Amino acid sequence: MVKNPPEIEGMLRRHMIKVPEAISAASGIKIFGRLIKSLVFTTDVAVIRNCNANAVIAVYPFTPQPAISHAIIQVSDVPVFCGVGGGITGGKRSINLALDAENQGAIGVVVNAPTTNSTISKMRDRIDIPIVVTVVSEKTDFAARVKAGASIFNVSGAGKTIEIIQRIRDVLPDIAIIATGGPSEETISKTIEAGANAITYTPPTPGEILKKIMSEYRTGSNIM
Repeated sequence: MVKNPPEIEGMLRRHMIKVPEAISAASGIKIFGRLIKSLVFTTDVAVIRNCNANAVIAVYPFTPQPAISHAIIQVSDVPVFCGVGGGITGGKRSINLALDAENQGAIGVVVNAPTTNSTISKMRDRIDIPIVVTVVSEKTDFAARVKAGASIFNVSGAGKTIEIIQRIRDVLPDIAIIATGGPSEETISKTIEAGANAITYTPPTPGEILKKIMSEYRTGSNIM
């Protein structure tokens, strides 16, 4: 019996960004029949088209704009979770952005940690796709978030990420959890062991990748 799937690659895609192997140990989250273990954290369409992650988490530090969400969903060949604010951009605007994202084909929407339970509840009444609530503190009232309509927690607690995951599991052992995995295979494994179902991966930037390629060009080691 073949234990590992055959792998086929092409010359033109050999620089594709691959998520860390440790993520394969995660249970994943099944949404509308799709199993998602890895999410690439980017809004760069070139990265999105050249990464083997199972999904895209498109959250960025500006006011969410439908034009950006539409472009990412259109170019992506994997499911997209769209950021719809909840902090500076909140209330009715976040709800309208969530409805627009669903209509454009997003598999889920992501709200920021400051989003009120009232906004989450009203959003839940308007959309059918999962609402992913970002968590940055172990002091969050997790049960209240779920009661309001959260389907998934997105844990982004830096050095406290594992502690937050463990706290969530104490209160809600069956809730779906996405989490940042840290800088190495080891930290990713520990995050999964703590209870994360899926891992967000921050890829190198196109500039960083191009710098390496150009260096190889200069030495003649990357010329076909």
